[in-house]
Amino acid sequence: MFKKTILIVDDTDWNRDLLVQLLEEDYNILQAVDGADGVQKTEENKPDLVLMDLGMPVMDGWEATRKIKANDALKNIPIIAVTSHAMVGDEIDARKAGCDDYMSKPIDDELLIQKIKKFIG
Repeated sequence: MFKKTILIVDDTDWNRDLLVQLLEEDYNILQAVDGADGVQKTEENKPDLVLMDLGMPVMDGWEATRKIKANDALKNIPIIAVTSHAMVGDEIDARKAGCDDYMSKPIDDELLIQKIKKFIG
């Protein structure tokens, strides 16, 4: 069976590892360690969905999302912000940057899977 591909963009190994363990059975998983790496891997691999941390070094997730959504070849790839930025207004700001959905950490596994299925099945 053909598996859809998810790119996990997070600067924390532990966070990436948790997401990989949760998703690797049902999806092909790619990983990026910061926003710049995430943009590059999105351009190279055109994943079906991106899970984007917002607070990262080199290039944050806000800027990485804006760059991906500004690229006509990539703009239709759904991006879910998965972040510890959980203050009032952060979800609005994430959506303004181009995120298609939003989840605060710690991750609710079932809710994340529902959100992913909403976009890519």
